Amino acid sequence: MNRDPASAMTGVVDVEELNLGDGAVWERPDRDAVFAALRAHRPVSRHRGLPFFDPDAADPVLLQQQLERGLAHPGELEWWAVTRHADVRHVSRHPELFASGRGGTNIGDIPQEMAEFLGSMINMDAPRHTKLRGLVNRGFTPRQVARIEDAVRARARAIVDGICERGEVEFVEEVAAALPLQVICDMMGIPAADERQIYDWTNTILGVGDPEVVSSFDELMAAGFGLFQYGLALAEERLADPRDDITTTLMHAEIDGERLSPAELGSFFVLLVAAGNETTRNAISHGLLALSHHPEQRAIWLADLEGVAPTAVEEIVRWATPVIHFRRTATEDCRIGDVEIAAGDRVVMFYNSANRDERVFDDPFRFDVRRHPNDHVGFGAGGPHFCLGANLARREIRVMFTELLGRLPDIEVCGEPDMLRSAFIHGIKRLPARFTPVAAPQG
Repeated sequence: MNRDPASAMTGVVDVEELNLGDGAVWERPDRDAVFAALRAHRPVSRHRGLPFFDPDAADPVLLQQQLERGLAHPGELEWWAVTRHADVRHVSRHPELFASGRGGTNIGDIPQEMAEFLGSMINMDAPRHTKLRGLVNRGFTPRQVARIEDAVRARARAIVDGICERGEVEFVEEVAAALPLQVICDMMGIPAADERQIYDWTNTILGVGDPEVVSSFDELMAAGFGLFQYGLALAEERLADPRDDITTTLMHAEIDGERLSPAELGSFFVLLVAAGNETTRNAISHGLLALSHHPEQRAIWLADLEGVAPTAVEEIVRWATPVIHFRRTATEDCRIGDVEIAAGDRVVMFYNSANRDERVFDDPFRFDVRRHPNDHVGFGAGGPHFCLGANLARREIRVMFTELLGRLPDIEVCGEPDMLRSAFIHGIKRLPARFTPVAAPQG
């Protein structure tokens, strides 16, 4: 199947019968046509159910607990899909109307204690969110990211050194995942020997919906708890032996005169490690896929690696949109466009759709490494939950591709991508690539 979105715009879509809660919609080859039709005719639309929810595989105890708490059954819950760029920005930038801490930021409701366990501050609102975010924000500023550029570049160079003589590679695990995983582990103070375990845990946490990645709720919770406990153990080490890493910063920080609780520290660790490697790896993977589908854009970038890199990186993020959606919950009766939203309604922002909005992007289904302006929402659409690691992700994508294209200019995808089955993460599980082998540097 051709995964180039520009080639998948020929489908006929009945928007009146369309239900984004049906997993089959997410496996359609013309999914971009589905969202184009929604933007045109039902930009704020009502849907039912949870994509890829399998009632036969669900944990019956958890389901019963949810129902007893007054939470909706995943197969029956109703929610609004917001598909236009302007409306996604509106929801994102008005946290007083659309909260993150009421039922979580995924489509399905989850108990608040579980939301904080798996997501920490992404499932919180001000003032607690503001204070927690401030603790680590300084570790991800442009100045701080610039400080580690030499280390990022050295990591990228070593990754290319390791594959350059082979002529072929499984691109996701050996290249796209390797760089952001190594960098976030460095920043958090995680030893290199533990990187594989971190990779496996974060894969599971963000792979819900794909039975190859997550076969049961117990497997999901085991991964989340494993990463949580690992963070607590590392934090205890840093309390006794402080170092120059983010874990030390978190362990010694105070909010209103109090240090983070163990639960807050553990969930913070889960969020930073998972978000710090999974989404960037998918952007890099989609970037190579796009360059392979559009060799004329590769030629433009190759002609001026450093000069084109800033706009190319932004276009890769727009094109990939690694995180497909996030949810908010209406705090009061309000409107989005012409649609009345009631207090308590679930409102889901579809970043993938906003990043193809014809009202904002000239020829949005054209991959253009020199696109400017490029007001994409691949890192979120502004507001208090804008991606904390956006500066780091940009730097990693830029360094990885300038290293790859500079040394392996003909690297290209040589088989079908194995896509993650998910309505949340636009992921690629495996991506075969080939190139003309070159000698690795000596010494």
